[in-house]
Amino acid sequence: MTPAGLAACQVTVSYGRQRVLDRVDLHVAPGETVGLRGPSGSGKSTLARVLALLHAPDVGHVTLDGRPVAGARHRLPAAVRTRVAVLFQSPRAATDPRLSLTDIIAEPLRATGTPPERARDRAVELADLVGLTPDLLTRRPHAVSDGQLQRACLARALVHRPDYLLCDEATAMLDASTQAHLAAVVTDHQRQHGTGVLVITHDPALMTRWATRVVDLPAPDGVPPTTGPAR
Repeated sequence: MTPAGLAACQVTVSYGRQRVLDRVDLHVAPGETVGLRGPSGSGKSTLARVLALLHAPDVGHVTLDGRPVAGARHRLPAAVRTRVAVLFQSPRAATDPRLSLTDIIAEPLRATGTPPERARDRAVELADLVGLTPDLLTRRPHAVSDGQLQRACLARALVHRPDYLLCDEATAMLDASTQAHLAAVVTDHQRQHGTGVLVITHDPALMTRWATRVVDLPAPDGVPPTTGPAR
């Protein structure tokens, strides 16, 4: 029987003639925090996008609780794609500069047909959870700091109560106090909902504190990835 969790199964991805991932396997169990390490060019972010159901692999597949997922993005039913959320490194690249923070947080709800009032209430609830004060919610990205905008992005990622959360260098651009706060929010959400978390980071201290198991991706011409405890 295939174990519950989010898994990449023999995933291969190429961009043109460059093979970025070659037959990669990775499994994140419910409630588990898996760290993903590797040198630049090893395909960490590409693997995160595949697992987030944003990019379909050339070969191999993703499974959700043992069921293969065919397709990516809006080709998938909302009930499937909303089970996985991703928090990227750059909040400014991941947000529409024309939207207020409230609208950024509520964006996934509106995309799945949630009534505007319910979407707004949920956005306000999550804004408070991630430490955004009410006066910030009407502002647009240019009027807030990177840390404040990343808090809004985390709230957006949690808006559907995802079963799996992928953090791709999500704290790299933040000061230490904001890093600690966002990590605490994710950990609390994980404890309450049994969320599986994947953490990609170059910060050894953060990896040690956060991940219970670490997967190492090799450079593109290296050997298959190895798994070990966080150290």
